[in-house]
Amino acid sequence: MDFALTEEHRQVQKMVRDFAAKEVIPSVGEWDRKQEFNPNYLTRMGELGLLGISIPVRYGGQGFDYISLGLVCEELERADTHLRVVMSVHHGLNSQAVLQWGNEDQKQRFLVPQARGEKYAAFGLTEPNAGSDVAAMLSTARKVGDKYILNGEKMWISLASRAHHFLVIAKTDPSKGHEGMSAFLVTRDMPGVTTGDIHGKLGVRAGSTGWIKMEEVEVPVENRLGEEGEGFKIAMSCLDNGRFTVATGAVGLIRACLEESIKYAHERSTFGNPIGKHQLIKQKIALMQQWYDAAFLLCAKVGVRQGRLDEERGHPQHPRDRPRQVVRHRPQRAGRAGSRPTARRIRLQRRVPGRALPAQQQGRGDLRRHERDSPDYAGRLRAGLPQGQAAALRDACL
Repeated sequence: MDFALTEEHRQVQKMVRDFAAKEVIPSVGEWDRKQEFNPNYLTRMGELGLLGISIPVRYGGQGFDYISLGLVCEELERADTHLRVVMSVHHGLNSQAVLQWGNEDQKQRFLVPQARGEKYAAFGLTEPNAGSDVAAMLSTARKVGDKYILNGEKMWISLASRAHHFLVIAKTDPSKGHEGMSAFLVTRDMPGVTTGDIHGKLGVRAGSTGWIKMEEVEVPVENRLGEEGEGFKIAMSCLDNGRFTVATGAVGLIRACLEESIKYAHERSTFGNPIGKHQLIKQKIALMQQWYDAAFLLCAKVGVRQGRLDEERGHPQHPRDRPRQVVRHRPQRAGRAGSRPTARRIRLQRRVPGRALPAQQQGRGDLRRHERDSPDYAGRLRAGLPQGQAAALRDACL
């Protein structure tokens, strides 16, 4: 098995990495601080062809494979999570669903402009009182003649105030639970559609997150995606597509943490040496590299499978746990230097779900673990070494 990237893959990777390095990383910190979305990022992603990277050329896309899609998400997440979220929502949750479930007319009206980056797309499933419990949603779609009347509200919707098209799930027959759901392609210019932004988020603060409200919105029957009653099935397939982009994005977050840790390990010195020379820090960085490689290879395997058999869906959930562990194993700031981490390091830690313990607590945990791992120290403790001498030995072992 050849694990090497092709020349085509490397070109895609370099293009996105250069875009991130030159146009995103230098300025995204300010947008994160202001908690505002920079529309220029979205425009440039469209111009570079990223918004349709793995959509077939005949539908306005670039025609690359799933590995390329994963590389794009990795590089964007390395720069900032909100850019990978754009790919997850626009490409994974919406465009790929239209490609999979839409008829030819829907592909021409919706998919083509989305793949070209001329229109932006969002996905409306979550509601104020319905998250993972999809069957609890309250949005309804009542059929009247040759159209549906949609009512309801969607919450925590990425690109809600930026997207032109929305893939919305609503109940056409509430009595049937999840079997009574249907999917619809709604446009922003339809009367009764209003959107807004959510402010004060703890993370992804440079991203666009908001809500969609539908009041007596008339949606033509030709905008129904799939058959009536297939909404739940379509929604789950959308989430499958999105999971691949989230997992590959997590690989990028691992790499960002690893790179920052190595950089800091060379900058920070204790006892006359860079901390990267100390065994404890070497171990942490080695573990981070190990987890990056494992996550990358797992996502690559899923990408290959999706490329070969589109109906065979992968579920790469394991890599999503690794950024949390990587953050916990970053070289902890020695002494008071830890109270002034860089803005990028702060954003990296905030972007990881279930963030790490405070540096001081985690550092003590490392010391205790290495005490237990030291055979010499453990042997002397069993021999009844006095507490003061045990502490001295602990320091020597470290």
